[in-house]
This record gives sequence, C-alpha cells and structure tokens, in this order.
Amino acid sequence: MSIRRIALSVAAIVALPVAAQQQTYVFDPVHSQPGFEARHLGMSTQTGAFAKSSTKVVIDRAAQKGSIDATIDATSLRTFDATRLDAVAKGEKYFNVEKFPTITYKSDSVKFDGERVVRVEGELTMLGVTKPVALDVQNFTCGANPFNKKPMCGGQATATIKRSDFGMSAGLPYAPADEVRIIIPFEAYQTDS
Repeated sequence: MSIRRIALSVAAIVALPVAAQQQTYVFDPVHSQPGFEARHLGMSTQTGAFAKSSTKVVIDRAAQKGSIDATIDATSLRTFDATRLDAVAKGEKYFNVEKFPTITYKSDSVKFDGERVVRVEGELTMLGVTKPVALDVQNFTCGANPFNKKPMCGGQATATIKRSDFGMSAGLPYAPADEVRIIIPFEAYQTDS
C-alpha cells in the first residue's frame, strides 16, 4: 500500500469522529411552547403562549458551534382569555396574525460552556421586522428520555425585547408594557438528519 493511500485512509478515519459529533434535534411541540410575559397597567404580569411551533437545532459539541431554525405559528396565540383577549392580541394593533401569520428565529451562533449550550445569538422576525435577539439558555441537559429511551436535550431559553422595536406600539406604555420577556421551555429529540 502506498504512503499516499495510507495517509488518505488515516485522514478519513480521523475525520469520522468529528463528523459524528454534529447532532440534529427537533423540538417536541407539546413540551416546547414559546411564551411571553409583560407587566400590565404597571401592576400585574400577564402571560401568553403559542401552541404551535417547529424548531430544528443542529449542534456540534466538539466544534462548539450550532444553528437554530424556528417558526412560530402566530395564529396559535393564547392569552388564556379566548373570549376577548385572544382576539385583541391577534388583531391589527398587536400581533396582526392575518397579515403576519408566522414569527421566525434563525441563528448560526450558538455559545457553549463545555458541552452545554448557554447562549444563542440570532435574528427574530416579527410583524415583518427583523432584529437581533440573544437567548440565554438555562438548565441545558441531554440524556435519554426515561420513558421512551430516545436521546433528547432540554432546558429553557429566555430573552427580553421591546415590542415597539417590532412596530407593536398599541397600548404603550402600560397595556401592556413595552418590555416583554420571552420564555421558551424546550425538549428536543435527536433525529437522524
């Protein structure tokens, strides 16, 4: 066997573990519903969530990099008052779901502390406006689901935005406040692709 062929074989073997480190995860929609909270009238904190979303995450722990592609169905918004507040929040003055039925978040900047994801820097597009938004990730943990034994990762991601940055200025400054906290609990199953 020639030296060149041996060198190529060794290079291929060395490259295999690195390629195997990249893993793809898909959020479980039942346990990964993006939510938000904001102060109302300067008194209470009101909450809402989106029942439908899809998120794909690719991480490479060895290379300390990753990407996220998330789409939220804005029409699935719930404020826990279906009789009145859902319609107001979905209306023209707020999420305007008829004109902007989706919210997206895309990132190619995933930060690690060891093997744990701790921060994601990406772009949030809402109401036709795209702005940089960084998500802080807490309690990032991976392992086998104790019930179905499938490999998964989970945790919680949070960020604080100003809704007026996205053109949502109705009711300011109190109903609700401009500052909105985003809360995304997530559980994601590893996939083959």
